[in-house]
Amino acid sequence: MGWLVIFTTWGYVNSFGSFQTYYTATMPQSPSTISWIGSIQTCLTLIIGAFSGRLLDAGYFLPTFMVGAVIQVIGMFLMSISTKYWQLMLTQGLLTGIGGGIFFTPSLALVSTYFENHRGLAIGLATTGNSVGGIVYPTVVRQLIPLVGFAWTARVLAFINFTALATVLAFMRPRLPPRKSGPLVDLSAFKEPVYSGFVAGLFFLMWANYFVFYYIASFGTQELGLPYSSASLLVIILNGAGLPFRVVPPMVADRIGPINVLLPTTTIWVIVTFCWFAVKDLRGYYAFTVFYGICSGAFQCLTATTVASITKRLDTVGTRLGMSFAIVSISALTGPPIGGALQAATGGKFIAAQAWAASVTTVAFFFFLGARVYRGGWNPMTKC
Repeated sequence: MGWLVIFTTWGYVNSFGSFQTYYTATMPQSPSTISWIGSIQTCLTLIIGAFSGRLLDAGYFLPTFMVGAVIQVIGMFLMSISTKYWQLMLTQGLLTGIGGGIFFTPSLALVSTYFENHRGLAIGLATTGNSVGGIVYPTVVRQLIPLVGFAWTARVLAFINFTALATVLAFMRPRLPPRKSGPLVDLSAFKEPVYSGFVAGLFFLMWANYFVFYYIASFGTQELGLPYSSASLLVIILNGAGLPFRVVPPMVADRIGPINVLLPTTTIWVIVTFCWFAVKDLRGYYAFTVFYGICSGAFQCLTATTVASITKRLDTVGTRLGMSFAIVSISALTGPPIGGALQAATGGKFIAAQAWAASVTTVAFFFFLGARVYRGGWNPMTKC
């Protein structure tokens, strides 16, 4: 059930690159302006988790999930009749973002409460829904828009989510007894250097990540001259490449600790992001897309596991996970527009945006390094 939740939220959100390219070709707004639709959607999916995560701890999972699912599906159906920018902002941006944000964080936190020794593997398996959704949704968009138009394509996506979320509502149930008392936001968590360092690194890393996911197809059309059908295929590759790597790192993390896996993963991610400068042809771009997708998938599957591992009380995981997602929502909101603005400021070239993405990814690495040293020292054999 956790897999279906992540499929219908982040699988759908991460497919916005295919919409970005389509909207850029069919609407008068600039790429930076259009990316605000996806940024708002992603931001709300994350930031609302700061509040909805606490509802899991308080014992209100089922009503919370039902409300969120209804709002998201209604937003997708209304998206099918949207023909203008402001309409898409309200439906695809606001409504689907609010709906997904209400039920995503409680569902992911719920999965973590069922496991202890193999928590990383369990969450890693659940997060493969992200990659599969990132393949399915862009494929549907790519194949159906030329055949049936945008409206019916959006309705097909809505029916997919309706079926999946109805299944989750029928079977997913909380395990722990409710914790009625406690703050909605646990500010004491930010007094812990490991938690603060991890969240800060997550902010900078996702700043670049969402820009790349939204503009991966646009780079292909604008820099390499690819047609829409070929460029949108890159969105599918970007999401699909990380699929097997959402399972292997959590298995290793269960043995040596999630932070010990995050650090080398981020190191490779920094190198791959800098390699974007060297992409000049289609073969190079396919290679970059594959390796970036691998790094992104390998990292994101460890986020919830890491928060759970540095949280002493499991009945506060929902709250702390929601807080970390709320911080990341700011980077999700601003990352793609910042990258798009840098592109516009350099005459449509991507060089400044690429440099910015590589730089903030490097900053994230140093925050993770600081958190690792504070928690486990310089001894690489220490599990943490």
